[in-house]
Amino acid sequence: MISELVVDVHPKEVAIAVLEDKNLVELQKEARNVAFAVGDIYLGKVKKIMPGLNAAFIDVGYKKDAFLHYLDLGSNFNTQQKFLKQVLSESKKQPVLAKTQILPEMDKDGSIVDVLKAGQEVLVQIAKEPISTKGPRLTSELSFAGRFIVMIPFSDKVSVSTKIKSEEERARLRQLIQSIKPRNFSVIVRTSSEGKRVADLDLEMKTLVKRWEDNIAKVAKYKKAPALVYEETARTVALLRDIYNPSFQHIHVNDKEVYESVREYVNLIAPGQENIMKLYTGELPMFDHFGITKQIKSLFGRTVTYKSGAYLIIEHTEAMHVIDVNSGNRSKGSDAQEKTAIDVNIAAADEIARQLRLRDLGGIIVVDFIDMAETNNRQKLFEHMVNVMKTDRAKHNILPISKFGLMQITRQRVRPAMGVNTSEQCPTCFGSGKTKPSILFTDNLEKKIDCLVNKHKVKKFALHLHPYVAAFVNKGIFSLKWTWKLKYTWKLKVIPDQNLAFLEYRFYDPDRNELDMKEEKEIK
Repeated sequence: MISELVVDVHPKEVAIAVLEDKNLVELQKEARNVAFAVGDIYLGKVKKIMPGLNAAFIDVGYKKDAFLHYLDLGSNFNTQQKFLKQVLSESKKQPVLAKTQILPEMDKDGSIVDVLKAGQEVLVQIAKEPISTKGPRLTSELSFAGRFIVMIPFSDKVSVSTKIKSEEERARLRQLIQSIKPRNFSVIVRTSSEGKRVADLDLEMKTLVKRWEDNIAKVAKYKKAPALVYEETARTVALLRDIYNPSFQHIHVNDKEVYESVREYVNLIAPGQENIMKLYTGELPMFDHFGITKQIKSLFGRTVTYKSGAYLIIEHTEAMHVIDVNSGNRSKGSDAQEKTAIDVNIAAADEIARQLRLRDLGGIIVVDFIDMAETNNRQKLFEHMVNVMKTDRAKHNILPISKFGLMQITRQRVRPAMGVNTSEQCPTCFGSGKTKPSILFTDNLEKKIDCLVNKHKVKKFALHLHPYVAAFVNKGIFSLKWTWKLKYTWKLKVIPDQNLAFLEYRFYDPDRNELDMKEEKEIK
């Protein structure tokens, strides 16, 4: 299997796509000014204690107070609070964690009323981003994740990933980490550390310890909550850190600055592999060039067609996601109902596993498969679903098919589900159903170009059009494009863009900032 990462950087947004054998399997879109990302650490202030929930609401600067449950305080919260008080009280000398005495662990059945009070300052980390009307979910058990290890301050343990099966290797890693880790830091050894040299692990450990020390210094500087203490690595690098594996053949980036940061990270975690980095400089929109736009349009609707006319219907409610499997026209050409059912269901399981990753669906997912009479087929489907979900990095649990033909899946929800609206209001009629004569569309475009060049003095820009319209504008030796170039500016580019509706257009400057020349709603 060939894996590729495509990073499409725009001034206001970054879109990251993961391709496996050219098929889109993961998609992340984030505003470049996004706040409250998972992993960020804040100096927060307790706003309200909720004894009935055994939790507290914490002000971290978000419009809604964040939620912190007693069980998320961590067993060494008292040690952390003692250290935090020293940091906030010391004006010149920063306390050293390695010299701090670890206090007894907290009782798991304790009450938050005995630990926190309104107005108290606490160090917290975002565990879940704000979802729907809810504020962020917090934890006080801070962690700093690297490629090979995860470092947790205020405790003193070593844990090795259970996915490392060799007892000999587990013992080697445990002994190695014990010998190099600083005091009062716990370390979780990740699966990717298997077979790594002590030098690689020691380098990353020193990097994470320095990251901790640098950010504790910020706490001493701010001293007033709420304040952002540590910002998680750039989303592109963070995603790469979690999913990078030797099967990546190419990482494509269309922004020089992001390209350099990703290249630097690849060089750090996989020396000698920098040649997989590719800087995309083509004129076509990046997602169009790699065939991603078309896949997004076909995969994110309410109805998803997947094989031989079979299709899924995916519905989202506040409580859960519901997926209905339909055979479509398969049943018309088959007289073996049970065989048709198992064939359609097996193919559906493949597509559902892909959709869960692609849309990042979380919480409770209920799948209504086509009914099967044979117990063996139901078991076969369950085992196949478990197998195809192994590549999903999110924690999940799958239950066997119930007597009603339903399969229940729970999947870790950390971020809001990825939703892409594949239908949109017509940009030429604004939903009225009436448009200006389409034959005049290119005349209107020429007026916009004239206005940009002669009124606003913009000489270099790109005009993005639907591929069919762009083909018409580029058609022939004496095309409209060359007419406009000769008449207005040689630096005009006409770019086909699959994201646009049929009579939609957009102007962009050389830095990919949009120039607002859209029609106003004036159709009566």
